[in-house]
Amino acid sequence: MSVTIPILILAIPLFMFIFLGLCGKKMSHLLAGTLGTLGMGTVLVLAYYTAFNYFFSGQACFINEAGERLQHVIFNTTWLQFTDSLVIKLGFLLDPISAMMLVVITTISFMVHLYSLGYMRDHHGVFEKGFQRFYAFLSLFSFSMLGLVVATNIFQMYIFWELVGASSYLLIGFYYTKPSAVSASKKAFIVTRFADLGFLIGILTLSYYTGTFNFTDLTSVPVEGLADTFRVDLSTPETVLAGISSGAAPIFMGASVLTWALVLIFVGGMGKSAMLPLHIWLPDAMEGPTPVSALIHAATMVVAGVYLVARLFPLYLMENSALVIVTVVGAITAFYAAVVACTQVDIKRVLAFSTISQIAFMMVSLGVARPEYHEGLGYMASMFHLFTHAMFKALLFLGAGALIHAIGSNDYTEMHGLRKYMPITHWTFLIGCLAIAGIIPFSGFFSKDEILSAAGNYSVWVYIWMSLVAFMTAFYMFRLYYLIFWWKEHTVREGHHAPHDQPWTMSVPLIILAAITCVAGFIPFGNLVSWNGEPYDFMAHFDWSIATVSLIVAVAAILLATVMYRKENKLPAKMKNAMPALWRWAFHRFYWDELYMFITHKIIFGCVCRPLAWFDRHIIDGTMDSFAIVTNKASNAIKPLQSGQVQMYVWLYLIGALLLGGITILCLI
Repeated sequence: MSVTIPILILAIPLFMFIFLGLCGKKMSHLLAGTLGTLGMGTVLVLAYYTAFNYFFSGQACFINEAGERLQHVIFNTTWLQFTDSLVIKLGFLLDPISAMMLVVITTISFMVHLYSLGYMRDHHGVFEKGFQRFYAFLSLFSFSMLGLVVATNIFQMYIFWELVGASSYLLIGFYYTKPSAVSASKKAFIVTRFADLGFLIGILTLSYYTGTFNFTDLTSVPVEGLADTFRVDLSTPETVLAGISSGAAPIFMGASVLTWALVLIFVGGMGKSAMLPLHIWLPDAMEGPTPVSALIHAATMVVAGVYLVARLFPLYLMENSALVIVTVVGAITAFYAAVVACTQVDIKRVLAFSTISQIAFMMVSLGVARPEYHEGLGYMASMFHLFTHAMFKALLFLGAGALIHAIGSNDYTEMHGLRKYMPITHWTFLIGCLAIAGIIPFSGFFSKDEILSAAGNYSVWVYIWMSLVAFMTAFYMFRLYYLIFWWKEHTVREGHHAPHDQPWTMSVPLIILAAITCVAGFIPFGNLVSWNGEPYDFMAHFDWSIATVSLIVAVAAILLATVMYRKENKLPAKMKNAMPALWRWAFHRFYWDELYMFITHKIIFGCVCRPLAWFDRHIIDGTMDSFAIVTNKASNAIKPLQSGQVQMYVWLYLIGALLLGGITILCLI
């Protein structure tokens, strides 16, 4: 493949960021938005061409004689070289998951660019202040995400990982005159920085013991460079696992160095993917414009952690304990987020906790993936759900944006009965709800069913737990759907126009994403993406018994939501009053924010920082002040000696000479 196209995929959004950032104010709002959208549209075409060429061209550099899809480095340029072995390169790696992510990122980003042309202006057609800056930041975000997924080495991924964090900070805090937006942007930046510290330590640990940053070296089996590190025979995968489990690897606090490195790297993924307990930034990130929420939730920002584990999956297979941690964290997070989503009244916060739960679904799927269980079904299922979720979650967020744009509020209690006023938004939002609930034939049914199948192969308890989460997912999404579009007749507020569907720039992305959601489940995804590059026909292994159970679970949840929320009634209030404590805790997100505030303000600031500040002011500063005071008093005491009188200087000189002479005589005696 030519190097030109991959370079353009990265160069165009970077150029648009610089160009719009420097020259945006000198052009009209519409021109800036149009240029940004055309730039991303060009990247979309190039990315589709690259992915299609990789998956369907059959070139020898992409696929071997066994039919396995290979990792192909398009280009790799040395950026920093510290030693002969410690080299940081910047390049473009093409393999099944990076090609798939090119499609996801560019599709969602282009839809967001197009949608924002309508969303970022009021009902009178006036563009919001900072519109050009908004499109510059969107281009930077897209560039960062693209650079992350095509990284040839883990340090390049870390560089773009931090750029994604910086981009999200800028976009979440776009309304910088709004205190809540500024607070949310700082919260997102700080929380993910703590997680990224763990990621960096994990990278340094892994690279120190393996002697490489390159993914092609780290993910090959046997892993090149690990033989000397772990002092085991890596001639076969079996000896790898035997050597690790027998304790031949370096041990620290009862776990191998590889385990520590992988867990620390996963901590970085927990921060970006908002896994418990590092999830607190994501719901507040809804303070940014709704198109930003769609980009953060549907493209790479929150799925970066999933992508990271998938990228290093062969290494995680070597350490079962690390995969167990991934599974446990994902399962707990999925359940927690689903419970909280059942009580929220802000439409964007419901979708935010839904994203946390769905990302956790993907984590669990990776955690239960084993080669012995249907050839690593969990890996393929996780990537498949990442793909389908990106489409229908972008659809749901952009649909929420259309509702907010029409009503002027995020609170669904001010909506109700909107199906008659906004038919396009209604039907597309319904398709998104059916997909995330797992109703056949929408895409979410196929991908979520494969995750449940992988969970069932691993453990019946994990399967039951995740099925319960799937039930709550269908329930809270249709609770949201009915409360927005049904419940009771909509009352137009005094002084406001009746709500209506949005202009074509906002409606077309909804229709396209809805169409993709309807057909994406029929893509032979297993033939394109698998953990080892070998085609996997998941339809041949499709378990209709599990599919039937999951479908029954989803339908039961939808029926329950229909009974409770289709028409105004007292059932929701009765349920709330029956379990007031649980409802209150769930509504307040189980007080995680309050816990963090208590730890930071009362313990860290109050019990640690305040005594340290007192010690600094009174002991350290006091000591330095004492030196100054003593010096000043000594100088004041000897000031009379510098009187300016020659007679005094002669007497002092004489006395000094006599004393010096006396001391000399005494020494000689």
